[in-house]
Amino acid sequence: MGHNDVPQRHPRTVVVTGGALGIGGGISRRFAGDGDHVILLDVDGEAATATAAEIEAAGGSVTVLVGDIIADETVTRLAQHVQAEHGHADVLVNNVGDFRPAKSFFAKSPPEQWRRLHEINLWHVLTVTHALLPGMLAAGAGSIINVSTVEAFRGIPGNAVYSAYNAGVSAFTKSLAVELGPSGIRVNAIAPDLADTPQTTAELMLAGRDPALLRSWLPLGRFGRPEDFAGVVAFLASDDAAFITGHTVPVDGGTLAASGWYGKAAGRGWTNMPDQA
Repeated sequence: MGHNDVPQRHPRTVVVTGGALGIGGGISRRFAGDGDHVILLDVDGEAATATAAEIEAAGGSVTVLVGDIIADETVTRLAQHVQAEHGHADVLVNNVGDFRPAKSFFAKSPPEQWRRLHEINLWHVLTVTHALLPGMLAAGAGSIINVSTVEAFRGIPGNAVYSAYNAGVSAFTKSLAVELGPSGIRVNAIAPDLADTPQTTAELMLAGRDPALLRSWLPLGRFGRPEDFAGVVAFLASDDAAFITGHTVPVDGGTLAASGWYGKAAGRGWTNMPDQA
């Protein structure tokens, strides 16, 4: 083997929940592009089929499963498929999450809404992980990557319940990593912010304002693209991250580091006084 030859890595089985659009779509495309087999689960069958077609057209390998991940039946079907077709998952990406539905004021929010936010942001992370863990434990290896949010680490008025459940995702990530370390399984998470996706479009976030203002909102001066988040997930699942476990990595263009400081729109410098931003 020549010095420029790189040994071919055996394709891994990678499960991506909510793997059709936005960050999830970017993650699915990245792993497939890296030569892995992606099991793409999504509630939107049309979007899942379209993303799978893109992956296959690019030479990638993908299986589509359609279903709502908060339903026990879907989790069971996913686990049965993984076991029957692949034995176990090498990588699990618990990507599903949403700040909707959300009343702007907690005191006026109905408890049914909290239950829905719990199911879509935290409960399924537990059920899917629990369902696929036996296979990873038997294999003595695996990587789990959860998707949290920077809002788990700062106050977000109007979204207290969403923030609480995602803080739970990051706490689960940290504790499970310690528990599973001796079993050869790593558990990490990413914490996105300002992602330009169908769920949170650039147009929606800008709301008619001048895009040039982005430089005063976040240090890197642009919205995140799906591939920005997918690259970090791919790293966390790779051998390059073999000694990293229990961490939530912010992928946010610097917003959490800035933590309430804003670039002055009218000139140089920074301010923590919003009326001067």
